[in-house]
Amino acid sequence: MRHLLFLFVGCLAIGAFQVQAQTLAPSGQVKVENVKVVWSEVGPVVLLTARESVIPIFVDPTVAGSIQGALTGEKSLRPLSHDLMHTILQAYGMTVVEVRISLKKQVYFGELLMAVGGQTKVFDCRSSDGIALAIHFGTPIFVEEALLEKARKGEEPKDGQIVL
Repeated sequence: MRHLLFLFVGCLAIGAFQVQAQTLAPSGQVKVENVKVVWSEVGPVVLLTARESVIPIFVDPTVAGSIQGALTGEKSLRPLSHDLMHTILQAYGMTVVEVRISLKKQVYFGELLMAVGGQTKVFDCRSSDGIALAIHFGTPIFVEEALLEKARKGEEPKDGQIVL
């Protein structure tokens, strides 16, 4: 009987945690389900998948390598910038809580939410750097609902409209 009580209480706790985690999602944001790096004719592209829509973000080769390494767990011979930042942040007890990506005037913006000493701080960042650090820390990436809608409709920016 005692085991059943613990099991029941445990299930309630898990359910409460899931509800709490869902309420923490930012308003108007959608959680990215998958991140993939591919090489296109014009260079590396990070593909963010959410709700069966794909958002392409063109990145430089070094960032692509860093994201790919974080996704696969492969380490380069020497630490890349995101590896170094991950190590430094961990050494000082800081962690990335989540990353938010938006598109304003055809420019991708990133927000890096970090926790330290019981406080959460928000930092402006390039979307690609935010993605790399989110993957290094194993934390969620969110995109604006409006950005997801554009991807869902197949609206692709014209050549030269995206600024990296």
